[in-house]
Amino acid sequence: MAKILFVLTGADTWTLADGTPHPTGFWAEEFAVPYEAAKAAGHEIVVATPGGVVPPVDQGSLAPEFNGGQEGADKRAAVLAASAELQHPVKLSEVDLADYAAVFYPGGHGPMEDLAVNAESGQLLTATLASGKPLAVVCHGPAALLAAVGADGTNPFAGYRLTGFTNAEERQGGLADKAKWLLQDRLVELGADFREGEPWAPQVVVDRNLITGQNPASSAAVAQELLRALG
Repeated sequence: MAKILFVLTGADTWTLADGTPHPTGFWAEEFAVPYEAAKAAGHEIVVATPGGVVPPVDQGSLAPEFNGGQEGADKRAAVLAASAELQHPVKLSEVDLADYAAVFYPGGHGPMEDLAVNAESGQLLTATLASGKPLAVVCHGPAALLAAVGADGTNPFAGYRLTGFTNAEERQGGLADKAKWLLQDRLVELGADFREGEPWAPQVVVDRNLITGQNPASSAAVAQELLRALG
């Protein structure tokens, strides 16, 4: 079967507008749900991070209220603990796109800190988009798109229909007023055709080989579209 590259944040804090470090990482559901779906379909997964650091999970994402109760939280934590790929990531700088059939970026606020300004990630995203290989990105993962630069100096995602964590969701989550910038605003500024759905409801947008999901609840549908694209 296919080999899928999961690119995760290496940041365990997100710097707010006042300089305060806010604890973060990747959002558990956004990794675990696509991970389990891809594994069940027989695909191989490789995790990559900036510098090859072990990606930190946002501890808040393992709270019972975000996992349908304590039993769900325990099951999600068990998936992460059993993922050898999470414990042994490769360096983003050493990734060869030719080795992979698809690329996936989960979210959490971590990508707002590191992947949004990571040139290696930006080059990978630009190359993946141009290759026609499936590229799936969910929630705050689209922050990484901000670092992409095409040969002409413009962002290659300009003009693409896509979605991501919305301003409304950031406000309802209580962090909009504390953030240096909001993801929806920045994606609109780069020229993307941002599609905003209802807060917290599943929303997936597919444009050519780009698959984007709005929020954690979109993780399963993003995974389904990615697997469908892989055939």
